[in-house]
Amino acid sequence: MAAGDRPTCHTSAADETEAWGRRLGALLRAGDVIALSGDLGAGKTVMVRGIAAGAGSAGRVTSPTFTLIREYPGPVPVFHVDLYRIDAPPQLDDLGLEELLDRPGVTVVEWAERAGPLLPPEHLWISLAFGAGADDREITFTARGRRYEEMLERLIPGLQARGEDRG
Repeated sequence: MAAGDRPTCHTSAADETEAWGRRLGALLRAGDVIALSGDLGAGKTVMVRGIAAGAGSAGRVTSPTFTLIREYPGPVPVFHVDLYRIDAPPQLDDLGLEELLDRPGVTVVEWAERAGPLLPPEHLWISLAFGAGADDREITFTARGRRYEEMLERLIPGLQARGEDRG
C-alpha cells in the first residue's frame, strides 16, 4: 500500500464494524496509537470494542465519556480515551494523554481531532461516517507512518485505495 492511500471499507451492521476492529486489534502491539473520528453514534466505541477483543482484552468495553480514560487489561493493555467532553487545551493537558502514550499498551483515542499536537506524528487514523442505510458505515483508514502502512497492508490485503470491501 503506497503512502497516502486511504482505503475505505463499508459495513452494514455494528457487528461488521466490530469485526474490522477485531482484525485490527490482532495486529496491534504496545506503543501503537489509533485515532478515531466521526459523528456521535457513528461507531467509534463499537470499533474500540473490536480492537480490545482482537488485542486479547476480556473486559467489557463501554464509552469512557464520563471517566475519559478506561484501561482494558490483556496481553497488551488497551487504553481507551474519549475526548468528547474535552474542549479546551488546558483540560487536555490535565488529562495526562502524553503520559498515557508512554505506557506499554495500545492507545485508542475517540474524538481524536481534539487531541491536536498531543497525538504522535505516526499513528493510524480511522474515520467512521454514516452510510445510506441506518446501520451502514463507511470506514476510512489513513496510515501516518511506515508501521501503520504495513499494518494496513496486513489488515486489508488487496483492497485498493478508496476501494470497497464488505465487513
